[in-house]
Amino acid sequence: MFLSIENSDRLLWLGRYSERVYTGLRSFAEKFDSITDSADYESKYDFVKNFCFDEKNPSSIRSSLLRAYDNAIVLRDEIGSETFAYVQLALYEINKAEKSKTLMLNLLKVIDNIVAFWGMADDRIQDEQVRGLIKLGKRIERVDLYARMNASDEDIRREISRMTYRITKTGLRYNAANLEKLKSLANEEKINHSEVISAVENLIELNS
Repeated sequence: MFLSIENSDRLLWLGRYSERVYTGLRSFAEKFDSITDSADYESKYDFVKNFCFDEKNPSSIRSSLLRAYDNAIVLRDEIGSETFAYVQLALYEINKAEKSKTLMLNLLKVIDNIVAFWGMADDRIQDEQVRGLIKLGKRIERVDLYARMNASDEDIRREISRMTYRITKTGLRYNAANLEKLKSLANEEKINHSEVISAVENLIELNS
């Protein structure tokens, strides 16, 4: 399948935004009880609304999911209707969660649908490049997020390794110096998270 630069970029960002939703919600779920127990009702409500549902907040879960959906709908021919349907279902669940009395149950369903989207993409998308770009976007975003969230150095090393394997299989142009920088950072005893963020943000050269 011939992929335009524009659609290659969309596939990468479909992977990145779906990962942003997944990791963001997992982190939220892990910390939800401690955050909400230490806040009054109004503060708790404002935090949940802003982090999960505020479309005006580009870092919110809903904003990331809407961006994933926007990319997926344009890429429907490339990814297939069955795969696209799980992004649609994830969006349905987050809209439902906003009005639900069982917030975490619905948010966990969003996570389930993102995981199902990845599984369906792996199983149903025949074109290796299409699959690979979604996976690469996912790996790039996870390295970026883990560094920003101060994940353990062990976790960051693992994700850099996975991303390195994936990027060499896609055939995309990438900044070789930045990739080598990430490998070097992964081998350091103490990883510099800010340098990881800088290198991974400037890794792909789609327009070159």
